[in-house]
Amino acid sequence: MKRTDFRCLDRLRVRWAEVDLQKIVFNSHYLMYFDTAVATYWRLMAMPYNETLEQLGGDLYVRKATVEYEGSARYDDLIDVGIRCARIGTSSLVFGAAVFRGDERLVSGELVYVFADPATQTSRPVPQPLRDAMQAFEAGEPMVEMRVGAWRELEGDARRVRTEVFIDEQKIPLAMEWDDADASAVHAVAVNRFGRPVATGRLLTDAPGIARIGRLAVLRPMRGTRIGRAVLDSLLRAARERGDCEAVLNAQVSAEPFYDRAGFARRGAEFDEAGIAHVEMIRSLGD
Repeated sequence: MKRTDFRCLDRLRVRWAEVDLQKIVFNSHYLMYFDTAVATYWRLMAMPYNETLEQLGGDLYVRKATVEYEGSARYDDLIDVGIRCARIGTSSLVFGAAVFRGDERLVSGELVYVFADPATQTSRPVPQPLRDAMQAFEAGEPMVEMRVGAWRELEGDARRVRTEVFIDEQKIPLAMEWDDADASAVHAVAVNRFGRPVATGRLLTDAPGIARIGRLAVLRPMRGTRIGRAVLDSLLRAARERGDCEAVLNAQVSAEPFYDRAGFARRGAEFDEAGIAHVEMIRSLGD
């Protein structure tokens, strides 16, 4: 197995607690690395693991794990842990795994999971939606569908994401989250292959030719997977299509690097909004 065989590569740094008296990674930790990378695999599939498996009526249990040691990772090494779906059986999933330092393969392995009833732990057939989604991921297909439209079309999905992120997680008061602007805004919602909305945002008009982006929210398990950027890009595209030349937004300070990478620049000093530090950011839509 080579690095190029994996769509999912999870980068880790070897910690002091993971090396042994030989000053190399203790052998059992590689299974932890594999397990951590499997969690990344589900995130790249835009699949909140617990909610999705509950929706599918089962869970995944490890049946067998094998590891072959070819080299050694050492303290402070940057390693990439690759995970790929090698085979889907009637009730089993087989993952190939490997640990790389650069292009050097240090460890390879295989994980066999069984899809089963959580109550009885008896096997069940792998649900077709899970089978289809994993095959699509390995084939390089998009894991989300971007829906752009009016509030009357997307209200249910947008509300679900914004409630989970802004109200439940960030404790923003209900009265501050919902406003009349939703009815006139253009909304974007990212929906995964299981029909679950995982991110949303909206587009308003701040002034003639000036777009205002707002209410951009991504479910916690999906952050860092570029889904938020896909929502933002959809809204910016909609703004260009209607002739806007500039976009502005109020970014939470913790999200400033995200918007900076998307071409936005800070304008003015920090300010408080709903008890959270924000900063205004702006970018041209001419490029």
